[in-house]
Amino acid sequence: MSAVADWSAQLAAWAIPEEILAAAPESPWVLPRAVFERRVDRHLAEPGTPTHRAVLDALGEGGTVLDVGAGAGAASLPCAAAITGITAVDTDAGLLAAFAERARALSLPYRTVQGRWPEVAAQVEPVDVVVCGNVLFNVADLPPFVRALEEHAGSRIVLETAAVHPLTSLNPLWRHFHGIDRPDGPTADDAVAALRELGVVPEVIRWHKPPFPEHARFEELVDVTRRRLCLPVERAGEVADALTGLGVDRGVPPDLGSSGRAMVTLLWSPARSR
Repeated sequence: MSAVADWSAQLAAWAIPEEILAAAPESPWVLPRAVFERRVDRHLAEPGTPTHRAVLDALGEGGTVLDVGAGAGAASLPCAAAITGITAVDTDAGLLAAFAERARALSLPYRTVQGRWPEVAAQVEPVDVVVCGNVLFNVADLPPFVRALEEHAGSRIVLETAAVHPLTSLNPLWRHFHGIDRPDGPTADDAVAALRELGVVPEVIRWHKPPFPEHARFEELVDVTRRRLCLPVERAGEVADALTGLGVDRGVPPDLGSSGRAMVTLLWSPARSR
């Protein structure tokens, strides 16, 4: 099997078993917007991740940016000092509104496009630098996604991703509550292999995020985790106990199911610039 096909097959294996999904009282596809907003605000106060540095290095004295899967702007807005204009693409209208609010506060010329990349790529003008943060594990069909990134980047593509599939942090809980084993891949290394197969040889920067309370309260983490596990509200106490048993710090509640602390930033120039 090719690396690109293997990537797609590993992502497909994450589908929730139909009998569990059918019995879920609420959708397990939880999007905790407050986590994304808290993340960008922290980075605005303390910028300087390898992803931010890569974007700033690529922009030099200034330039335009496209943020694909922008969320509230954690991967791009902390680089506002060097950005002359920015376009944010995301499927979620609420997160795009959060992005717009922060862009206005930074006096940054911006545009938002709601939709999924690359389906909305034709609505977006080329820019100097394309940044894409923590989206890759949602992309089963890599070739058109990557091709559209390259078609829109003038000089550089900066792609941030977790080192391992974010949902692996929930695997012990799936085993505990449902008695099933979930996948443990793909990984960022699998992504690099697939990119190489597509003719992209990225620079790979590995780094770690410091611990940070992604949820304001432990109870928020419990509720989000419960829904992700397809469990009813009556079992929230059991979920809380299970999280504590995993060693989750109640004072610094992470967002299990979001990117973990081990991160990878991938950098490359579009094909026409190589």
